[in-house]
Amino acid sequence: MFLVLAAANISNSPLASIQSYLDPTTLIQWGGVAGVAAIIFVETGLFFGFFLPGDSLLITAGILASTGYLDLRWLLALSMGGAVIGDQVNYTIGLRLGASLVRRNERFRSYLETAERFYEDHGPKTITLARFVPVIRTFAPAVAGAARMKYPRFVAYNIAGGVLWVLTTTMLGYVLGRIIPQIGNYLLLVIAVVVVLSLIPAILEWRKMRSEARHKAPTTV
Repeated sequence: MFLVLAAANISNSPLASIQSYLDPTTLIQWGGVAGVAAIIFVETGLFFGFFLPGDSLLITAGILASTGYLDLRWLLALSMGGAVIGDQVNYTIGLRLGASLVRRNERFRSYLETAERFYEDHGPKTITLARFVPVIRTFAPAVAGAARMKYPRFVAYNIAGGVLWVLTTTMLGYVLGRIIPQIGNYLLLVIAVVVVLSLIPAILEWRKMRSEARHKAPTTV
């Protein structure tokens, strides 16, 4: 059974210890399905969770589910719930933080007004695509809250993005685990490929928005 993916020899340095604790397989063996859902919630719902391995955790969980080590149905349901609720919490934090910043310093108002205009035009794509970009997915919902993105609109795309991210990432691991023998030996490569591929839509969208902004910019005579 595919259970051991972490390196056998771990040095005694603090950095190596932290890396061993953040190893996806170690986290899953320690917390199970509930642990995966909790980590997904922290990564998407709290600022300090940006360093957590969301993509690699879901891929590894999907691979382990293909061996029967985890229940796939509970894994998907609880992880989707953690992702959606996490963004809701982060939105609320951003909403309150934005109002607090304006009260403390009026100059923040212009920044938030700029963010508000951005989310009015690109909010749905940002909330959806940010799910697939590490670090960005932690802060995008907070910025949406600070920019006062319309709540019903945020909820709709939060649910869509959360479900799509968890489903595609977990099922990718599940399918690979079913069709490739000893997939654990190639886990780092699989994760690297997934991260690179997930960045492509975000980069293309960013280039498109930059191009649109240049065309909208007033020309000087």
